[in-house]
Amino acid sequence: MSKRALIVDDSRSARVILSRMLEGYGLEVDSSESAEAALEFLRQARPDVIFMDHLMPGMDGFQAIQAIKGNPETATIPVIMYTSQEGELYVSQARALGAVGVLPKTVKHADVSRVLYQLRLLPERREPRPAPAPNQEGAVAVQVETVHPVEPVARPSTGAGTGGGDVELMIRNAVAPLLKEQSAEMRRFVLASLEAFARRIAPEARPATVPAATATNASPEQPQPSDMQPQTIVVRQKLWPMVAGVGAIALIPALVLALFYSKELETSKALRSAVASLQATIDGQQVQLSTMQKSIASGQVVEAAARKPVNVISEIVPYGEAPLSGARLERLRDMLAQLRTDGFRGKVKIATFVGEFCLTGNGIEGYSMATDDLPVKKCDLVGNPFEDSLPSAQRQSLAFANLLSSLRPDGGLTVEVAHEGRRPSVAYPAADQLARMNAGEWNRIAAQNNRVEFATQPAGS
Repeated sequence: MSKRALIVDDSRSARVILSRMLEGYGLEVDSSESAEAALEFLRQARPDVIFMDHLMPGMDGFQAIQAIKGNPETATIPVIMYTSQEGELYVSQARALGAVGVLPKTVKHADVSRVLYQLRLLPERREPRPAPAPNQEGAVAVQVETVHPVEPVARPSTGAGTGGGDVELMIRNAVAPLLKEQSAEMRRFVLASLEAFARRIAPEARPATVPAATATNASPEQPQPSDMQPQTIVVRQKLWPMVAGVGAIALIPALVLALFYSKELETSKALRSAVASLQATIDGQQVQLSTMQKSIASGQVVEAAARKPVNVISEIVPYGEAPLSGARLERLRDMLAQLRTDGFRGKVKIATFVGEFCLTGNGIEGYSMATDDLPVKKCDLVGNPFEDSLPSAQRQSLAFANLLSSLRPDGGLTVEVAHEGRRPSVAYPAADQLARMNAGEWNRIAAQNNRVEFATQPAGS
């Protein structure tokens, strides 16, 4: 039975790129353009893994994870964050909410295959080792099969706690070397015992047949029963050590397994105690995290209401250009110079927004702007793959960084940059209007939404 994956992302280009990678590994892929649509889908189906974007209209990725993990019917589904967000703090927040990992939007095939192997969605790769040839003493040849281990991954726990995955990963990493070492020692002990037994019984078994052969050739007459008794006793005496040796060897695996089982019980008892202690610590930290999130959210609402920026200036960003470069950078340079001349003290807020363009091409060779007369229905992609592939550092040019460094810390003028994503200032046409709209009309609207806004906020306001 094939595995299924669900992609939740408001960007069509991101959904197309990831779904083609997953289909290449034999997975069936479903997609949703919002978290609300994904939760509705989960009421009817149960995918094997969910790839979740973070910044989406309405409910964001973290809120969607909390809803999924809060429902007992969907809590065991592993969730991978598929987002342009990065940093150790973000990864820690995602894992604390229940995500098993984070993938960047510029994902590679190697990253996808590693995640699928870790989640057991692809079969393990095995490599058989050839059996050694028997030695001169008649030692038994044993074939050993080497299994390439798959890197352990933290699976979501079925309980209420959301940090069980990290605990399970810690336990597996601690137990795996011990199990591997004990298994290797057992194989070496059994092989050495078999070889020693074979060398021992080989010289003892040969003399038992010599008297019988000699007696047969030397005497043409049929031997009497009284003549055979000494020979029978000798044969029985020779066979007794062989039987005892076979019995001893048969007991060796049982003794080894009993010892291994007792050690495993002791290890499991210690690990259960450690898990209980860690779970109590995680529950306490989860309560503290929830309290901090509520405090931060309430503080941000009050701050946003108290500090409303004024004097907003908007600049259009052509498709394929970095937002903070070119004409936008010159406009900002002139604006900062005028503010310094006027003695302005406060903050300049810079916000970048993404427009959805009608494009032709594919994810391998790249996309370009569609011709103006092409109907929107025939666009290969309506989105902004260039902007989606940019990390936060590449949205700012080197000249922009140099401009910020030229500002004096004591000058009373600071600059703040934020990426606001897909928040159109001009609404896109509704679905019933697309049949009579061409790419030129659509892209003129997208160009107005693909913009940079500069806003000044005086100090103390």
